[in-house]
Amino acid sequence: MLLRLVAEFDLQRDVVPWLAARGWAAALDTSENSSALYVVNVERNGKILYTWKGNQRNTHIGLYDRQTKQNEHLYMFERDLHIISCSVNSERTLLAVSFRQYTEEERVSQLLQSVSKYLTLLIEIRPINNVRVLKAVDSCVRVQFLYPDEGRHTSTESHLLLASEDKYIEQFDIHVVAEEEHKVVIQNSGQLPRARVADDLIWAQWDMMEQRLFYIVPKESRNTLKCVQFYPGENFNSVLESHLDISVHDTRLKLVNFGYDYCQDQEVAPKSLNLQVFTSKAGGLCVCCSLASDIPNEITYSIYFLHKGYNKTFTVSLERAETHQLKEVAFLNLDYYVAAYLPGQFLHLLNIQHPDLLCYSLFLTGENARIDMLPNCSIQSPLVSTILDCCAGSIYAVSISDSALLQFLQNSKQDSERLAALHCALLYVGSTTDLEMQIIWWISENLSTCLTFDPIQEFIIASLHCRMCPEMHNLDKLLPYTSLLDWIGVIPGVTCATDIISLPILEVQNSKGFWDKLNSNLESVKYAEPHLHYHNNVLRREWLNLSEEKEERRTTAYLRNIFENAKKVLSHLDTWDCEERLTPLFQEEDYQQQLLMGLMVAQLKDHLMRHLQYVGKKKIDQIVLDYVANLLNLIHRMMKEVWRRYQLHSCIFCFDKRGSAAEFAVFHIMSRILEAANGMCLPLPPGFHTLHLGLGVRCLPLHTLLHYIDNGVLHLTETCVRKLLKDLDNTEKNEKLKFSIITRLPEALGQKVHHFWNHPINANFIARKYVKLLLEKLGNRQYSRPAPERHSVPVEFLPLNYLTNMLAEIENQGLHPCEKQDQVNVRFVEETALRHTMMLLGLKYS
Repeated sequence: MLLRLVAEFDLQRDVVPWLAARGWAAALDTSENSSALYVVNVERNGKILYTWKGNQRNTHIGLYDRQTKQNEHLYMFERDLHIISCSVNSERTLLAVSFRQYTEEERVSQLLQSVSKYLTLLIEIRPINNVRVLKAVDSCVRVQFLYPDEGRHTSTESHLLLASEDKYIEQFDIHVVAEEEHKVVIQNSGQLPRARVADDLIWAQWDMMEQRLFYIVPKESRNTLKCVQFYPGENFNSVLESHLDISVHDTRLKLVNFGYDYCQDQEVAPKSLNLQVFTSKAGGLCVCCSLASDIPNEITYSIYFLHKGYNKTFTVSLERAETHQLKEVAFLNLDYYVAAYLPGQFLHLLNIQHPDLLCYSLFLTGENARIDMLPNCSIQSPLVSTILDCCAGSIYAVSISDSALLQFLQNSKQDSERLAALHCALLYVGSTTDLEMQIIWWISENLSTCLTFDPIQEFIIASLHCRMCPEMHNLDKLLPYTSLLDWIGVIPGVTCATDIISLPILEVQNSKGFWDKLNSNLESVKYAEPHLHYHNNVLRREWLNLSEEKEERRTTAYLRNIFENAKKVLSHLDTWDCEERLTPLFQEEDYQQQLLMGLMVAQLKDHLMRHLQYVGKKKIDQIVLDYVANLLNLIHRMMKEVWRRYQLHSCIFCFDKRGSAAEFAVFHIMSRILEAANGMCLPLPPGFHTLHLGLGVRCLPLHTLLHYIDNGVLHLTETCVRKLLKDLDNTEKNEKLKFSIITRLPEALGQKVHHFWNHPINANFIARKYVKLLLEKLGNRQYSRPAPERHSVPVEFLPLNYLTNMLAEIENQGLHPCEKQDQVNVRFVEETALRHTMMLLGLKYS
């Protein structure tokens, strides 16, 4: 079971014992009174209002405080009533109650046609005093007190919303005064001031935490979603308008989060509007709607991602569908996800932040979709990551289980499931040391099973996104969250249709909080959001160009700045990496990787400064250094975990033994890390290529090793080549290995390490290369100088004499190709040639 539920409130656990202690629980024991105790509302401060029938069939209202875990009796009606709606103000001085006095049958049988069917009262409860009738009508009314900011302490005024079945909502302003000791009464003895908030609505939802009202009105042949924001005091403003292409068959008003009417929840109309609006902390705004389907065993629901400008409609073919068991889809708000849940069938977690690719949404069936504590669909999601089971009277905190998610990842058979679970673990659950370790282990075991994406790339990019984006608002739109550009996979049994919709219109001025983030999301959509994310196309091109430049051009001011960037990253990494590092990572210089590192710092800085112009340069510099340092640290972390799992140690730099099966497995993983980094043009920690080459020498046969070197999989580094030339003896096998390595060294590297192998083969190779370089330089220059006088020992071998004279002449013209190595000159060539000739003739050279 992927969703973990923790009971924060349960009527049987938290209320019934308290009622029993006061002698009020006897009437709850019979099955025919199963509706005698139920929850009627949850207030913004977390306090829960409930009602029950007493021993004399009196109707009571109580309050449970989740913080103090205490119950409080608020009011009692001396008759059997059905409470429809109830709300208490934040100071707990006023209670608003709406109830049904009589059923239609009771009115007819008792000749009470002139008596109103529903009554709405405002009651002073500190102490219990006056009762004022707000509504006496034949249509149902819901009540809800507004709550001021939590930090505000006032008891002089309260504001109450009334939502009528007659399709309007109004606000009552109630001023109170304190009389005598701790007595609070309503100040205005006449009609209470009121203001109309909305008219002609067909659906409304109250957002208790943010104190805003969403509602839908028919407008110009289609429905329009509007939002009213309530502020401390008496102010409220219309802040949003969005057109929705939703068909509404039932004309009755549907209210969400205006209390919980137990009886009404038991009799859901077959075509009632099942719709909810969810918001996220990152500025996401979604409309979730379950649509009626004419095809048996098929469920259709739509998610309108208003902050992205499109909606997705899903059609699910059900298995084992029995008509009498089917309920409507329940929608849950998990902040980063919206969940569509149908008991016994499926659980669909839809990614709000990144809804464009279906592979970031989890569609679960069978055991993974089962939620034991929620066997039916009489549930609401009044708060983020909170579920209210209206039938059982229980409130649960809901979250995604880390252990169940990892198990699902390990058991997944499809790439879409693996990718969705991987992103969920890294971006929703959040990176922890233990979670990262288990994901790295899973990646190391499943490199060949993921066919449509690279799990190493996704791990690095998603982890970086999770670590960096909380540092600043809007970074999530500028930093990549995936290595994928598109996804063509499908979910078995589910079809998805995507439609472009018009963006909502924000009417709020100087927006803050959620509205500011939503506005930022809408602006990103207008300016083509995918193009805002940093990508590596320019970085790769620039890196390749600079890598091919001649050494003498590497001292320009531009390059000095690039390498200074790399130095800052490495020193920054040193300040907060206290763990022991894997030798030889970060312990040697790597020109290519430091060049790439510095270039990434420069280009990422330019990218952020272009789009975050309101942020200071110093802050952006810090973000960029953190990003690149975290990137290197993640790769180092992957290697350390793999090293630890396969129990390797520093003996990999001993070339006298062949590698073990564990070393070969690590070599394969390092090859995939290199491939992932190359694919996204990501820098590697300095020393990576040395470690990789050392494992390759130990694990691969010579022809495979040379093939890997020739194709750029293995990179020859000074540290590893020097150790190889010095440590290996000159057996025939080792000579073949050394010579194969020597012949493949770049010129600059060869000049640094060739003297570590004191062997005729090496001397012969160096001499040949020296002659070749001299002759190449000769071809590029004309000369007419007399032959210089030679001071070497005369050799009676005319061809060699002629060659050495010509080479000496070229040297004297300043064309020496190995100026940094004084021991390589014409004399060295002459001696090497003679030695090689004598060896071929089988003669002793002295």
